[in-house]
This record gives sequence, C-alpha cells and structure tokens, in this order.
Amino acid sequence: MGRASLARCPIIGGGPVTISDLILQKQPGRSITGMAAALLPFEADGSIAETTYVQQLEEIFEAGLTPAVNMDTGYVNLLTEDEKIAVLKLAQAAAKGRMFVAGAYIERQEGGTVALYRKQIETLASYGGTPIIFQSIRMHGLSPFELAGLYSEICAGCEMVYGFELGRMFAPNGDIWSEEVFERILDIPEMKGAKHSSLDRVVELRRLEMRNRLRPEFKVLTGNDLGIDMIEYGSDYLLGLATFSPAKFAERDALWASGDPRYYALADALQYLGNVAFRAPVPAYKHSAATFLHLLGKIPTSKTHPMSAERPVWEREILLNCRMRLGL
Repeated sequence: MGRASLARCPIIGGGPVTISDLILQKQPGRSITGMAAALLPFEADGSIAETTYVQQLEEIFEAGLTPAVNMDTGYVNLLTEDEKIAVLKLAQAAAKGRMFVAGAYIERQEGGTVALYRKQIETLASYGGTPIIFQSIRMHGLSPFELAGLYSEICAGCEMVYGFELGRMFAPNGDIWSEEVFERILDIPEMKGAKHSSLDRVVELRRLEMRNRLRPEFKVLTGNDLGIDMIEYGSDYLLGLATFSPAKFAERDALWASGDPRYYALADALQYLGNVAFRAPVPAYKHSAATFLHLLGKIPTSKTHPMSAERPVWEREILLNCRMRLGL
C-alpha cells in the first residue's frame, strides 16, 4: 500500500506518552470478528479425546466464531508433528469447508527459517487451514527491517496469513514487536491481521491507533484475556478464554453490536473468569480451561498434556463460582 500520503503517527518516535495519546473512541454497534483457540482435550488414558475435540470445534462454529487449532491453547509447542497433523484432520472434519485458523510452528525443527514456515503453510492449506505464524526464537535479535523482510518472504503469494506477537509470559519463543516492526508488518499485503498477546492494553491501544490511520482493514486480534473489553476500542479477538464458552462470547458480541446494555454484566462475568483462569503462572490457564470444560460436562477429563503446567487442587471450587456467575 502506498504510504507517502499517509500521516505519520504522532506518538511513534520516542518521547513521553500521555493518556490523551491513547484515548480512542469506543465503537458501540460494531460487528466483531471472534476466534476461539480450541483446547485439546484428553481421555483418562492420556490419549487425545478426538470425538470430543470435534464436538468442541463444532460448538465454536455454531456460536459463529472461528476455531483456531494447534495454538498455545492446543499445546502446539508440546505436540509431535504427527499429533499436529492428527489435529488438522479433526479440524478439517469439523469445518466441512468453513474457515479455521491453524498455527504454523517451527521450533525444534532443522532447516532454513523461510523454508520451514512455507512448508508449514502448505501443510495447513492442504487441510483447509488459514495459517497464523507463531514466532520463533530464530527471530529474536533481528532488526525491524530484517524481521519484516522475513515475514514478507514467508507470506509471499499466500491468499491470507495472520501474524502473532506473543508475550514471553506465555512462551519463550514469543516476542512483542517494536512499533517500527508493526508499521512494517502493515505493509505486507498477504498479512490480513495479527494476534496481539502482550496482556498490555497500552501497547494494544497504540497498535489500534496506528492501524486506524495506516491500514484500517487490518485486524488487530486481541489476545488479552485480562482485558477482553479491547473489542470496545476496535480490536477483534483470538482468545484462549473464548474456548471456555464460545456461546457466551457470541452472546456478548451480539449485545455489543446491538447496543444492548446487558452487554456489561455479561462482559464483567467473562472478565472475572479470565482473571481467574489467566492468573500467574499464565501457562497453567490450559488446566483451568480443562477443569472448567469438564465441570460443564463437555470433555471427558480435566487432564492436560503431561508436560503442561497445572493448577492447585482447589481450582474446581473457584471455577464453580465463575460458572455460576455466567449462568451455566
């Protein structure tokens, strides 16, 4: 996109940032694009609960959200390549031609960075998945020019790709882009949006301010499970929290779009759940998700991947209160 005629962001170049720099107009009545990062459930013997997983994905579709598979919520960093392919097959079966997002993840693989990502993208496409590019430790330390150039090579010729900036409280391979990198990312036409998981609403507000002026159609997909009201300011979302109850998220989105004041009570109840589930240590939210979905009778056990962090034994009690507040 041509940029010569576009005004530059007044808050990019360093210098103090004030609250007035970050005030964005709320957008009631806006239709929201919602995506849910699906939890991978397990049977009592530790095998993947395949039938239940397909049912979960179908529930996400039925709610009007887009499922995202092989994400952090689906233990993509812990699965074998064969397990990731098995997940893609299940997602393809549930999707029946509908769009789903799937993680392109290359850690622990040998080879050139671009070639590895391109291979992942081709594999995802063969099962009908829209790729979202997980960051790699290989990307750490690159200059903004080098990093944006790498993404441009990875995305070249693709119909649709999503980026993903991930805070290191989630995973060591993640990184939050500088504003210069984000500005360069906006110049990649194949990149239609990016998930932002800093858990920092100030950083995300600055993303939105830049997006609004430089490429308004670019989707900022909030990954802030501790600030899900970012949708009020123009973010869409791709949330692990949305897998706890896709229907309740869809209901919240519809209330916002219609200007219904009941939005606030439901949004507060969902945020309460998010604050409980995504407390430190953050990666253990997957055990919270498994416990919650097991409480609802939606998955056979509250087991997580054996290498995933777990919550204390009293997690079930506090999540029962969250369930009650949501009326589930």
